[in-house]
Amino acid sequence: MRYFDLKRQGDELKLRREICEAGRVLWQLGFAAASDGNVSVKLAEGLFLITPSGVSKRLLRPEMIVKINADGDIEGKTPGRRPSTEVKAHLRCYGERGDINAVVHAHPPVATGFAAAGLALDDRSLTEAVMFLGSVPVAPFAVPGTSEAARNAAALIKAHDAVLLANHGALTVGADLNRALYNMETLEHYAKVSLTARLLGGAKPLSPEEAKRCGKITT
Repeated sequence: MRYFDLKRQGDELKLRREICEAGRVLWQLGFAAASDGNVSVKLAEGLFLITPSGVSKRLLRPEMIVKINADGDIEGKTPGRRPSTEVKAHLRCYGERGDINAVVHAHPPVATGFAAAGLALDDRSLTEAVMFLGSVPVAPFAVPGTSEAARNAAALIKAHDAVLLANHGALTVGADLNRALYNMETLEHYAKVSLTARLLGGAKPLSPEEAKRCGKITT
């Protein structure tokens, strides 16, 4: 799979194509069933591209991607298309941190299982997760697409690059689309390892000192 690099974004069409490719990756991994999931990137100051509502991620085409402003209003023409219903959460995440240039929301099955159980992924059982994600908290439940759901997710994104959404799914962010997508993959891998370890009697976590040596840890 080729790299997504927002810092060399080129033109808008290139970004639209990359969002479509990211959507297909989510679908192929089983992270976005039916029309689930959404992807956005920061296009320029105050402008964003986001996947449309009600479209399977495997069927995305560049002309379907919706351009919006910081208020969520559509910019330009996208006939018959509306931005994802999760647009509020995406925009709140961008507003919380200036280093975020891409947001991915999906329903990876095992990580979403942890979200449904209200269990954070913070046992320090996987070095890669410690290095790239740190701890992964659970945002309190709110109806998807609402301002409350956006607030709950954004409050945790202030200090985390991945968040579980109670009874819903997961949200990851990154400095570019590649990083946000990788964070989603790492999150699901972490969830699988953590679940397996629990079935085998429980994980043996890294010590605080070992975790610190690996890198990023947030609480």
